[in-house]
Amino acid sequence: MIYQEALQWIHTRERFGIKPGLERMEYLLKGLGNPHQGLKVIHIGGSNGKGSTAAFTASLLKAAGYKVGLYTSPYLKAFSNRMVVDGVEVGEETLISLVERIKPLVEAASGAEPGPPTEFEVVTAMAFLYFAKAGVDYLVLEVGLGGRLDATNVVENPLVSVITNISLEHTAVLGNTIKEIAREKAGIIKEGVPVVTSAQNSEALEVIEVAAGKKKAPLFIAGRDYFFKAGDAGLRGQYFSYQGRETNYQDLFIPLLGRHQLDNAAAALASLEAAGLKTKDKDIRQGFKDTSWPGRFEILKHDPPVVIDAAHNPAAARRLREALADYFPGKGIVLVLGILGDKAVKEFLTELIPAARLVILTRAMHPTRAQDPEETAVLARGLTSNPVIVVDSLREALLTAGNRTLPGEAVCISGSFYTISEARRLLTEEKII
Repeated sequence: MIYQEALQWIHTRERFGIKPGLERMEYLLKGLGNPHQGLKVIHIGGSNGKGSTAAFTASLLKAAGYKVGLYTSPYLKAFSNRMVVDGVEVGEETLISLVERIKPLVEAASGAEPGPPTEFEVVTAMAFLYFAKAGVDYLVLEVGLGGRLDATNVVENPLVSVITNISLEHTAVLGNTIKEIAREKAGIIKEGVPVVTSAQNSEALEVIEVAAGKKKAPLFIAGRDYFFKAGDAGLRGQYFSYQGRETNYQDLFIPLLGRHQLDNAAAALASLEAAGLKTKDKDIRQGFKDTSWPGRFEILKHDPPVVIDAAHNPAAARRLREALADYFPGKGIVLVLGILGDKAVKEFLTELIPAARLVILTRAMHPTRAQDPEETAVLARGLTSNPVIVVDSLREALLTAGNRTLPGEAVCISGSFYTISEARRLLTEEKII
């Protein structure tokens, strides 16, 4: 088997879609020798910011001298982005061996109970085996979808459970209200295991508090048990101070942009404190400084400014709009969007469209889930009197943005991971715009 064949086999599992439940994961992991059971896990869920929080957490632990695994999804540049040890992505030969190891188990499961595993389940099981074999000291594990029935929730005794901000997302699977979604997210809370949350919605917080109380899980809430204060900020990064139950740091620097990243950085620091992981001041500073998380208000070009951002739900769209206003005050924004149809499209557009001087819509780079840009245009035109145009491809959308951006304006590309992944490639490799 060669690398591309391994990837192709993994991606064939996508046809089995999203199937909440842990029985298929338990079957696969049992066949692999339950590699997850020996791992020290920091489990991170939520609607927005969980990937950034995971990246901060892994960088902090690495700077402290630990061998750290980081499992995230989806990937931005390459599949190997999803499994990382100390900043190094899983190698091609290693991935091939993982596929060869798990493939017979997947085929056996597909032929009987518990049924065919999904792509995410297969990859997550492979990741547990990879990190166990790598001998990581800690695994920072990002939830895929929801929490309670997510494939990552086979972890029974994490060091700490982290729940970031919660908003409407994947309503067909998780529920139609914040409370319903919060119940699914709170499903990662375990008996007696500390919980850190940066959730700000009062309904979500109430659900998390009740769940933590039932599990006798110590709860750390942003703004009650730990605090942060924003400092100076610019296009190179931003400073903040942090006050925890037992720790206090001043003038911490992070290179990630946007006020919302301070929420995520503080949650990462609180998670180490809640888990009882002691780190030195210099390691905290170095870990934050070294954090890299592409695709999150990432500025790829400065003349004109070109930003890509993975916002794909209403709360993330609101934070993107705020960041655009903070970093480019008074400037016109040319907005390029490619959206998935299974998202809260109207609510997403309501947050973001009014920030744009020109809106360019195209189809997201997904064969089955992409929202029809013509349908998106109808919604967008009801939200702005500024021009809204539709083009056939992302390449054409970027070329159009480059041609129609006026002096002093900025370009922002968003709507889905699939859109910004391809945009990043076109902008960095082909120098479009």
